[in-house]
Formats: sequence, structure tokens, C-alpha cells
Amino acid sequence: MIEKTYMAGFGGQGIISLGQMWVYCAMKEGLQVTFFPAYGAEKRGGIARASVIVSDAEIASPLVTKAHSVIVMSQDSVPIAEEICAPGGVILVNSSLVKADPARPDARIIRVPCNEIAERIGDVRIANMVMMGALSQATGAVKLDHFEAVLKSFFPPAKHGLIPMNLAAVAAGRKAV
Repeated sequence: MIEKTYMAGFGGQGIISLGQMWVYCAMKEGLQVTFFPAYGAEKRGGIARASVIVSDAEIASPLVTKAHSVIVMSQDSVPIAEEICAPGGVILVNSSLVKADPARPDARIIRVPCNEIAERIGDVRIANMVMMGALSQATGAVKLDHFEAVLKSFFPPAKHGLIPMNLAAVAAGRKAV
């Protein structure tokens, strides 16, 4: 099994955190991983991208030139999704912010209203965790069985009160697919 994922959005949406947690969970499941973040100089609003590979075998190259799965968290990221998605791939779209689907009739488009789901749970800032649950459900590449343990190591102890909300977001994202 190998799953190449490209995650795209803008700064402040938690794209980099999403990629980090995705690979941490994959490592806990015994998978090989690569993770390459890319972001603009701005703190918020600039581009935010992450290329991630998870595999049950050694990864020959860390480059994601054609992705099996693509996450699109903002409208500005649609063109890159159209280009980087492999034929027959899956594109997960944050339908809260993306109104025009990628023009890829060969891809499976999954629309998830991440922002609305996150707001119902308690905070729009967990929209990225909603999308992580959707990605897990859509691809099956990472089961997220160790997600709570990853959150405990990712967040400092003072932020552990946010863990239940993040767990709920992942569960809601799975259910949305």
C-alpha cells in the first residue's frame, strides 16, 4: 500500500498541522512516511501546502508529483488540485469555502462542509481535523487508531483540554464521507 496525498489551503487553516498529525498517526501504525510542508512568508492568508506519503514499504522518492488523494481547503487551491490529482484519484473539498469543484471528471470528488461541522462541534479552527477524518474514511490509508495518543504528544499539557473536541472533529469527518 502506498498513498500519496497533497494538502492545500491557506495559512491559518492548519494544513501543516494536518499533515504532521497524519504522518504521526501513520508512524504509530508502523507505516513509512514522508512529509514536505510548503508555505508563504505570511503568517495567515498565504499559501499552505503539504505533500505526504504513507506506505507499508520503503518510500523510494519523497516527491508527490501525482497524488492519489488531494485535500482542497480553499477556492484558490482548486487549480493545483486539478493538476496534481492522479487519474482516478480522490479530491476532498472543503465545501464550506470551495464553491466550484475541481474540473476533474475522472476523479472522485468528496464534498465535506468542514467549517460548518467544526463550528457545530465548537470551533472553526478544527476544520482541518474534520478533513483528516474524511481523508481517513475515504482512503483507508491511515486508520487513526492512535490519534488520541498523537494529540497528547502534539499538544502541550496546557492544551490537552482541546483533545475531546479534536477527537469529535475526526469522528464527524469520517461520518461526513
